[in-house]
Amino acid sequence: MQTSFSPEQLADPKVAEAESILRKCVHCGFCTATCPTYVTLGNELDSPRGRIYLIKDMLENGRPADRETVTHIDRCLSCLSCVTTCPSGVDYMHLVDHARVHIEKTYKRPFLNRFTRAVLAAVLPYPARFRTALTLARFGRPFAGLIGGVAALKPFSAMLKLAPARLPSSSPVSRPATHGASGARRARVALLTGCAQSVLDPAINEATVRLLTRLGVEVVVPKGEGCCGSLVHHMGREAQALDEARRNVDVWTRELEEGGLDAVIITASGCGTTIKDYGHMLALDPDYAEKAARVSALAKDVTEYLATLDLADQPRKGVTVAYHSACSMQHGQQIKAQPKLLLEAAGFAVREPAEGHLCCGSAGTYNIMQPEISAKLKARKVKNIEALKPDIIATGNIGCITQIATGTQTPILHTVELLDWAYGGPKPLKLKDVAA
Repeated sequence: MQTSFSPEQLADPKVAEAESILRKCVHCGFCTATCPTYVTLGNELDSPRGRIYLIKDMLENGRPADRETVTHIDRCLSCLSCVTTCPSGVDYMHLVDHARVHIEKTYKRPFLNRFTRAVLAAVLPYPARFRTALTLARFGRPFAGLIGGVAALKPFSAMLKLAPARLPSSSPVSRPATHGASGARRARVALLTGCAQSVLDPAINEATVRLLTRLGVEVVVPKGEGCCGSLVHHMGREAQALDEARRNVDVWTRELEEGGLDAVIITASGCGTTIKDYGHMLALDPDYAEKAARVSALAKDVTEYLATLDLADQPRKGVTVAYHSACSMQHGQQIKAQPKLLLEAAGFAVREPAEGHLCCGSAGTYNIMQPEISAKLKARKVKNIEALKPDIIATGNIGCITQIATGTQTPILHTVELLDWAYGGPKPLKLKDVAA
């Protein structure tokens, strides 16, 4: 793609990076076939190619974002399916991230939209606040339909519908501690307990700690770690995202220097995609560039790490698992084979649904901010999964678990929960009715 940025514009390293990305696009349109919003809406401006044109026009002319541009950028899930598809290697992830920062700085959203986004940014990254909000949501849930009748309030209606009827108790695993390895220690890792996941489904981290320690891995939950920053990062709130990244970099660097770390283990693939990008996010910060790059190199999805431990094959369990590969796993981190191979080795019969490359519609806060599009993607995903007639659904991201669970009666669990069960851990409570 031909560009015409001025030398003055290109003096800004972020603009120079965007220009370099734009130049790689050759208008081929391969991305349109795998873009969930284009497949759903059929609008060229709701495809990666269309959004690239909008971003180019906005940045090249140095103008503030307008309503049309914001509408179509907001509809992007950041699923990154287009990145997997693109034959030219267009780095759409960093381009749309830059566009969102520009939008946040130059566009004044309607009041209720600003308020909703501010509430999400102030609540979701903080487990205590999030737990309180979900507890209060139970009282508002009966009014979700009424609230959803007002267009500007649909995100709040979506929040109420997504809120679980009951919350699991807070888990000790979410608190700072060191969990010693069983037998001889073969490795030492830090575990990101996360923000939303630690409230919605602490059993995921509990299973992770049980499995890793049985395998001889010491697991430390460091004091001071917090949200990875992905939620506000995808809102264009650059300063908040970078502050959260710096805090985690400091925490994990301290652990690395004091006790040594073989990996930073992440059990939510959306977080993993962001943490693996810390090196890029903080590349222009002279105090953090090197430290962030080291942390990014240490970051591993739990299945990515387990695949290096050579787990023994288990007898067949006679249980069929539909594996849903989260977008942040298969497109963001390009982790495709490891989770399936681990499940197969653990004795499960693994099946993959049709259109596995398409997003389920969760995408961070997307199912709150874009509930209509999200609902269509969820229905499509659930239909494809249920066509397999599985006993269980497995995935590697809490957002996908929450989203898909609202559309099916088939139990859905994190992949690591099934692996923990297969290798000596307790049977997950969600599987009490599954014979195995």
